[in-house]
Amino acid sequence: MRLLSVNLGRAKAVPYTDQPQGLTGIDKRPVEGPVRVSAPGPKGVGASGLAGDAVCDLRHHGGDDQAVYAVAREDLDDWERELGRPLADGAFGENLTTTGLDVSGARIGERWRIGSEVVLEVSAGRIPCVTFQGHVGERRWVRRFTEKAATGAYLRVIVPGEIRAGDPVEIVHLPDHDVTARMQFRAVTTHRELLPRLLAAGEALHSESLAAARKYVAESGG
Repeated sequence: MRLLSVNLGRAKAVPYTDQPQGLTGIDKRPVEGPVRVSAPGPKGVGASGLAGDAVCDLRHHGGDDQAVYAVAREDLDDWERELGRPLADGAFGENLTTTGLDVSGARIGERWRIGSEVVLEVSAGRIPCVTFQGHVGERRWVRRFTEKAATGAYLRVIVPGEIRAGDPVEIVHLPDHDVTARMQFRAVTTHRELLPRLLAAGEALHSESLAAARKYVAESGG
């Protein structure tokens, strides 16, 4: 398991985002050398967990529960075959492109050590948005991405430090439940009946998903 690339984005004006100033940092490109990773702060205030990476729409992106976004190279390769065109590392706006790791199938609360010091924790799958669709440039992209549910994973920063392309990735904690990033994604999008199962992940779950699961259980009587 290895980190293929660390990808950073700069703020860029585009016609396909609903961010008030028309800016997005989704166009992320691989960088050389070490990148500092740290917890950015609460959503709405904190941006990216990676130094030098732009997050422009703090309403939906960034913050401690979404400090880092990872996508498996294997999932990008699968999309390449389906779309019939190449997808570079960072093509989905991910900060980390990995190999040898089932990112979408990672359990909520699963922890990865990257390199010698950084530890990240899986919190959720990625919800596609209109900016993502515009960036990829594929018709019905939000629906297609949702149907495939190869979501990648949002991660929070447990131990800060520096990472770089080529660093090994080690799973250092595997929770004793079956709630994956893919399941969390399906529960909050197309299969709401799965919401009660998310509670097995406890406080490791993205705070918004945890609140949604608790509300669903309260309103449905379990």
